[in-house]
Amino acid sequence: MSGRKLFGTDGMRGRANTYPMTGEVAFVLGRAVTSYFQRNFSKKPLIIIGKDTRLSCYMLEQAFSAGVCSQGGRAILTGPLPTPGVAFVTQSMRADAGVMISASHNSFEDNGIKIFDRTGHKLPDEIELELENMVLNPSVIQVRSGDQLGNAKRLDEVIGRYIVHTKAALSPQYSLEGLRIVVDGANGAGYKLAPQVFEELGAEVISIGNTPNGTNINLACGALHPQLCADAVKKYRADLGVCLDGDGDRLTIVDGNGDVIHGDKLIGLCGKFLKDNQEIGPTNEVVGTVMSNFGLEYYLQQHGLKFSRTQVGDRYIVEHMRQTGALFGGEPSGHLIFKKYSTTGDGILAALKVIESIKFYDMDLADLTKIEMFPQKMENILVQKRVPFEDVPEIKKAMKDAEAKLGKEGRILLRYSGTEALARVMVEGRDTQLVSNLCSELAQVVTKALG
Repeated sequence: MSGRKLFGTDGMRGRANTYPMTGEVAFVLGRAVTSYFQRNFSKKPLIIIGKDTRLSCYMLEQAFSAGVCSQGGRAILTGPLPTPGVAFVTQSMRADAGVMISASHNSFEDNGIKIFDRTGHKLPDEIELELENMVLNPSVIQVRSGDQLGNAKRLDEVIGRYIVHTKAALSPQYSLEGLRIVVDGANGAGYKLAPQVFEELGAEVISIGNTPNGTNINLACGALHPQLCADAVKKYRADLGVCLDGDGDRLTIVDGNGDVIHGDKLIGLCGKFLKDNQEIGPTNEVVGTVMSNFGLEYYLQQHGLKFSRTQVGDRYIVEHMRQTGALFGGEPSGHLIFKKYSTTGDGILAALKVIESIKFYDMDLADLTKIEMFPQKMENILVQKRVPFEDVPEIKKAMKDAEAKLGKEGRILLRYSGTEALARVMVEGRDTQLVSNLCSELAQVVTKALG
């Protein structure tokens, strides 16, 4: 949504203790969130505050909590808890809002704040913009005093609610007995409870990435760095490896051969599995983003499933699912959303459903994920201006010509970077040489027009 200065595609994020990720901003945001929910739902809103394991979480957790208290809200601090855990606990405890302090897969120097409503869904753009306006103009927030002030308490036992809920996502006809699983917690929010979930369901667990010290979250481990897990799978002859990211809302899966499974292949497997179990939903639809490979779309179509695309960001996938009634969606980055069980991406839950599909088909994961990904080429072009591509005649014509050459088994994506002065040109299709040629030709046209 245009005009936003603080919120991006997934809440606020930036270098910790540098504007806007400062204690001062977190305090005012705590006031703003409390004020918003006061006006719309409750005089003393109950707000769940979770976090991951990075050092700066102490500062931001306390600052945000102080903002809640100063505005008359009630804060519950959960300690380290995955993002989907915060979403679930918010809904389970009938709280008014949930807040996750995390920069997800970023290094420890960064941090961020994600906000959920009382149903456990991320806030839409228009509400984030309203909160942002209050943060930038705090004088519009009514000041509270005296007995209008709120309070805060730490409630570690809420983690148990999330563990029970997550375990219930595995069909009762299956257990994990006999499975040896490497679990990489990325030294993040799921470092302790993720191994516990798999162990309680019967698996033998080898834990790595489970010694957080405040500065090693996502450091050469976790979903973005699965090589450590892949090596452990081979070393211990495990059946598979599960890698979470720092806040536990996404995963990377390693098969028993030590090979990393592409995120789109996991989406394809889970989509087919849900369809074969009649759990795909009334729309017979899998929801993804513009970043998913055309090979996934083709695979799903071959199995009678519709594939819908949204802009990048798991919350946009969820918004689409809520509008259409779809029950499953995901991003190639590893966000998998099983709407029947969760309101957001959940790495632990997704791993359980992948394991359930292995049990259901009684096949190795490597064989189940033999889904052809189409050749893809991307070029980034430094641009001087951001003009809608369709408003530039030469780009529009080049796009039309390229699409005609690709036919129905390929696609072209032109988009601007959200953070840099770059235009991204991506081409996919069956013919590697054609894809490469078309991408180069389009890149030249864009460079000439906008560079």
